[in-house]
Amino acid sequence: MGKEKMEKLLTLENLRTGDEGIIIKILGEGNFKKRLLEMGFIAGEKVKVEKYAPLKDPVEYMIKGYHVSLRHEEAAKILVEKV
Repeated sequence: MGKEKMEKLLTLENLRTGDEGIIIKILGEGNFKKRLLEMGFIAGEKVKVEKYAPLKDPVEYMIKGYHVSLRHEEAAKILVEKV
């Protein structure tokens, strides 16, 4: 990955309501990574931040036409490029 592209990358938890990103990589391992992949969090997919819970955790995302809620600690392991 080029240096310019790496500078544009951030984790999913850094996006705000209404922001969209393209998934680049899942940083977790094992069952956690498998669960995210099964929910559609795969490289190249577009994900949108729908809304935050009243206490800011979890956050609701839209991916592949459905809504998924993730905690901040989980979203921190998903590398995205903001679009």
